[in-house]
Amino acid sequence: MKILILNGPNLNLLGRREPEIYGSQSFEAYFDILETKYSDQQLYYFQSNHEGKLIDKLHEVGFLWDGIVFNAGGYTHTSIALADAVAAIKTPVTEVHISNIYEREPFRHHSYLKNVCVESIVGQGLKGYDMCIDFLIKNYNQCKSKSK
Repeated sequence: MKILILNGPNLNLLGRREPEIYGSQSFEAYFDILETKYSDQQLYYFQSNHEGKLIDKLHEVGFLWDGIVFNAGGYTHTSIALADAVAAIKTPVTEVHISNIYEREPFRHHSYLKNVCVESIVGQGLKGYDMCIDFLIKNYNQCKSKSK
């Protein structure tokens, strides 16, 4: 399977930003672990702090690839445009959040992405990315049949 891991704003600061919430490991270091663990899959990683670049990447891969693991960061709670982009593509998208957004500040409790993604995993730390990849692999045929 060809799977994109797509990270939104401030996730480039993992390992340095609020380690008590997000941990002390950079995503680049964790991605190396994912590539080893899922060596039989084709994993790619893209991060941007810019909403339009995230939308462009969803459009670029969203009709050809097998799955997307998406952590939209703060855009989760504000971006109808990202939700529309996910809804518009055929590739199954899973939503992931390192922290439990439903146990944080009230403004983080709403996700515009949850209803347009095939799965939502929150509060599992970086392990949530593994869980999303496992979900896409295990449910690939079912996810594809639900796609437009």
